Amino acid sequence: MVRGDAAATASNILANEAVFRVGIAGALLAVALHIVTGVLFYYLLKPVGRTFSLLAVLLLVVASGIQASAALMQSGALVALKGTVSLSAFNVEQLQAIALMLLNWNGQTYDFYLVFFGLWCITLGALILRSTFLPPLLGAGMVLAGVGYTPFLYPPLATFLYPYNLALGIGELALVLWLFLRGVDADRWKEQARI
Repeated sequence: MVRGDAAATASNILANEAVFRVGIAGALLAVALHIVTGVLFYYLLKPVGRTFSLLAVLLLVVASGIQASAALMQSGALVALKGTVSLSAFNVEQLQAIALMLLNWNGQTYDFYLVFFGLWCITLGALILRSTFLPPLLGAGMVLAGVGYTPFLYPPLATFLYPYNLALGIGELALVLWLFLRGVDADRWKEQARI
């Protein structure tokens, strides 16, 4: 994408259409994986608090829906640039402008996705802090990661804080590595599930 240049952006997309389509497919695959992740964390953290765990999964489902709509805007840009018969009322420059508008809208929509993803991280972190089967430091890391995403609600603030706000995402990486390498304390999980 060439900011502010619809013709150059259109040229880049059409010259690399396969890569562009792979990007859209990757975004939609991420949506599906987010939903699976949300359900798995729901069952993992349900013993800590059923309602709060449900809130977490609902936040991630909303975030995933927003992320999917952002990916579909990219698809819309490609449809505009391919200039099908149904778009014959528009000239090439107008179609390029529509495609650029959809790509800009994609970026703004993705920022809203990040806000809801950040709220999910905060909620998940709070659940981990209350759990007895995961280290509290992981919960604090997830809360900080979520705080790093929330400035995207106001893009000028996110731009000002970037990339420092995303550095807080180390909490996400720590959680993933912990779960892969150590897992949860199964005895404590069972104990908390019985309460």
